[in-house]
Amino acid sequence: MATTGPGSAGPDDRDDRSLIAAHVAGDPDAFGVLFGRHRDRLWAVALRTTGDREEAADALQDAMVSAFRKAASYREDAAVTTWLHRVVVNACLDRLRRRKVRLAEALPDETHTTPEALREPRSHSPEARAELAERRHRVLAALATLPAEQRAAIVLVDLQGQSVEEAAAVLEVAPGTIKSRCSRGRTRLAPLLADLRADAPPGNPDPPPRVPSVSGSQAPAPGEGGPAPPALR
Repeated sequence: MATTGPGSAGPDDRDDRSLIAAHVAGDPDAFGVLFGRHRDRLWAVALRTTGDREEAADALQDAMVSAFRKAASYREDAAVTTWLHRVVVNACLDRLRRRKVRLAEALPDETHTTPEALREPRSHSPEARAELAERRHRVLAALATLPAEQRAAIVLVDLQGQSVEEAAAVLEVAPGTIKSRCSRGRTRLAPLLADLRADAPPGNPDPPPRVPSVSGSQAPAPGEGGPAPPALR
């Protein structure tokens, strides 16, 4: 995958919109550079939304083929990253609706796509790693119980760290709809995950305001979204 601009031996410093324009104009490398720049975050969104590596890989592949073919329809009233996230989330939701995918087990540890507090520190003891793996399983299995639209909103806001407005732009709904979906989703998750709340006193049954341990977290930096399948590299 190319990482250099036309006639350049260094990293491609064209911005996202320039890459889209170049791709539409026929530059054979521009879309590859754009996808490589955002692949990790898009893969993390797909994996968290579907809860399944194979489904996520297929959804991301579908999304990138769609984006490649329909790049001319990109409207500059939204950021390129917003547009790419929208294409990926829609592809994931399409698969969830068609196949009614429900998570049955935790993602492999090497994916590292869980919230910051649930990632496995390398210095942890085997016992601590086992506990964190159980926490991952609990969070991901709980997310799998949500309707697809609520899960997408929770993934974007609570796990990816996007603002309500950013999530609304991705899903093309009103900010109030995102707030409502997150609220309903958190209410459904509360009895499943209340005991995982890091800041909850022992025995406190109050429901967590967000998915445990991800309040205020940021989306994973490049490289932290777990390795994408070889076909997507």
